[in-house]
Amino acid sequence: MSSALFKYKLGILFSMGKKDKPKKISAKKERYAKFRREKPSSMTLAMPDLTEEQVQQRRTDQQGIDNFWRHYRRPPQRFISERKAKSKR
Repeated sequence: MSSALFKYKLGILFSMGKKDKPKKISAKKERYAKFRREKPSSMTLAMPDLTEEQVQQRRTDQQGIDNFWRHYRRPPQRFISERKAKSKR
């Protein structure tokens, strides 16, 4: 028996016991359907046009942030120094 014929017969066997009844909607889904919102499929974000002063301000802010991260030294982790202090007691 070919596989297509087998699948066809198998489909008939499974569909014989089914009745065409409407799908039951759960009460919970029905109750909370009002909170579900349609979500847009794609978001398009456009940055607003900045004035020349705002562009200059943003550039200086970005330079300050970059400079901070370039020269920022993180303090050593505290638990290491506490462990050393406990061992010296």
